[in-house]
Amino acid sequence: MITDPALPDDIAALQPRLQAGLCALCESESLALPLLAYLALLRQWNGAYNLTAVREPDRMLGLHLLDSLSILPALSDGSLVDIGSGAGLPGIPLAIARPRLQVSLVEPVGKKARFLREVVRQLKLANVQVFDCRAERMDRSQQFDCLSARALGSLAQLIEFGAHLLKPQGRLLAMKGQWPSDELAALPAGWALGESRRLTVPEVEGERHLLVLQRSAA
Repeated sequence: MITDPALPDDIAALQPRLQAGLCALCESESLALPLLAYLALLRQWNGAYNLTAVREPDRMLGLHLLDSLSILPALSDGSLVDIGSGAGLPGIPLAIARPRLQVSLVEPVGKKARFLREVVRQLKLANVQVFDCRAERMDRSQQFDCLSARALGSLAQLIEFGAHLLKPQGRLLAMKGQWPSDELAALPAGWALGESRRLTVPEVEGERHLLVLQRSAA
């Protein structure tokens, strides 16, 4: 993984803020440079490819990088599939922070998948694969320990899209804003909320929650 990138001046200037955010999340400050290199690529490609509605790097720092990293305590080494990955969120920041975590990014929009492959190439992320298909059509049944999704759909939809990708004891990590009471009430049979965490994300205002869903015991 690249650790000494040449960064645009305005993005390099964000390093102290990012390091402070990493410290608040109990993560190493050494992650700042590769994360900022990803941020520089995201800003560069965003103009032509419309990867994310948030375009200002200083806002991306909290809303994209630190928000993605806030779920790290729920992850361990193993395999993660990030469905509807878009610009690589949360999958790319998680892969940077956990080199031993094998991350598969699933993104059906061709231009976004091309961007993800360029990120993997330029940042030398040996632990990342990109799949340009819809999650429900991905032929990797029961191969992943965890599934992540950010702003993709309801909890029931996430299960519909990606449950087949999880191992029998696999966990679905859903990132939400406000507590989704209605979505939890509509969980399909065979699924239950295993745990939840209210997330405190540096530089991000408003409620953030992580919900961990698992198959319920028969």
